[in-house]
Amino acid sequence: MQRRSFLKKAGLGAVAGTGVIAAPAIAQESPSVKWRMASSFPRSLVALFGSGENFAKYVKEATDGKMQIDVFPAGEIVPALQVLDAVSNGTVQGGHTCGYYYLGKNPSFCFDTAVPFGLNARQLNAWMLEGNGKKLMRDLFGTVNIVNFPLGNTGTQMGGWFRKEIKSLDDLKGLKMRTAGLAGEVLAKLGVVPQQIAGGDIYPSLEKGTLDAVEFVGPLDDEKLGFNKVAKYYYYPGFWEGGAQVSAYFNKDAFEKLPKHYQAIVESASLRAHTEMMAMYDSMNPGALRRLIAGGAVLKEFPKEMLDASFKATAEIYKKYSDKDETFKAILTDYMSYRDDLIPWFNVVEGSYTRYVAHAVSQARK
Repeated sequence: MQRRSFLKKAGLGAVAGTGVIAAPAIAQESPSVKWRMASSFPRSLVALFGSGENFAKYVKEATDGKMQIDVFPAGEIVPALQVLDAVSNGTVQGGHTCGYYYLGKNPSFCFDTAVPFGLNARQLNAWMLEGNGKKLMRDLFGTVNIVNFPLGNTGTQMGGWFRKEIKSLDDLKGLKMRTAGLAGEVLAKLGVVPQQIAGGDIYPSLEKGTLDAVEFVGPLDDEKLGFNKVAKYYYYPGFWEGGAQVSAYFNKDAFEKLPKHYQAIVESASLRAHTEMMAMYDSMNPGALRRLIAGGAVLKEFPKEMLDASFKATAEIYKKYSDKDETFKAILTDYMSYRDDLIPWFNVVEGSYTRYVAHAVSQARK
C-alpha cells in the first residue's frame, strides 16, 4: 500500500501541481488502458526481464488496475533485436530493450545504453537526469516515434567468456565473439570477428563452436545462461559497457494519448524499476561470481596491451562516425565532456576508497 500510495502521489501530484487539473477531474479521466510490452530478454533472466515486469506491476498498482501492461519475453511477439521497430510502428505500445542493439539503424542509439570507455552506471544516471542526456535522447528517439525512459542498468559488465587464454593481441585475431553495439567495431580493429546474437541464443552458438568467446552481462546472468560450462576463462573489465542502461521505449502516439497523470505514473514506475535493477545486480553478482570461480572459472584481467589498443581503436571509430553524422558528433561531444568532468572526482573519492577497503579487508583475512 505504501508503494502504491507513493506512486500515486508522484503521478497525481505532478499534474495537480500545475494547477490545470483538479483532483475530481483526474478521477474522471482515468480510463482503462491495456498495453503490450515486448522485451529483448528471455524470461529466465530475473533482473533484465524481471525489471520490465516490476515496472508493469507498479503502473498497475498506481492506477488501481486501470492501466495494465503485459510484458512478453523475447520472441513471443517479435524477435529480441526487433523491439525498437515494433514500438516505432505501433505493433506494440512498449518495449524493454537496449539502444545499442540498433547500431545498424543509427549509431547514436548506442549512447542510450553504453559506448566503449564511456560512463559508468551512476555517471550515466547523472548525465541522463541532471545533464543533457534526457533531452538529447528524447530528441533522438523522437525521430523514430518513440518516447524513452531509463528502465535498468547492469553496472559495469564483465569482458566475457573465452575458450582460450588471451595473452597478447595475436590471440584475438580471427576469434569469433558475441558482442553488441560499438564494442564489435572496436574489437574488429583488433582482429576479432564480432557477432551480435540475442541473449537466449548465445549458449547454443558457444556450445556448437560457432563462437569462440561471448560477452553478455556479468556473473548473475552468465551463470544462469551457463557460459562457464563451455568456456572457462572469464575476463574483465567490459570496457565497452561501463554502465549499460536498459530502456523502456513507448510508441510516441500511444504515449501522448495517455492522461497526463498516467504519463507521470509511467515515468515514476520506470525510475523505481530502474533503481531496483541496479540494486539487484550489485546484490547478486558477488555471490554468482564466487560460485562460478568455485566451479572452475578462471578469472583474468584483460592485458593492458589490449586495453590500450582498444582505447586507440575507439577514438578512431568515434572520429569515423562524427565525420559522417553531425548528430552523433554533437551527442558524443556532450557525453564525453560530461565523462571527462566526472572521472577525476570518481577517481579521487570512489576509486581511492574502494582500493583501500579492498586492500584492508584482504589483509585482515590473512
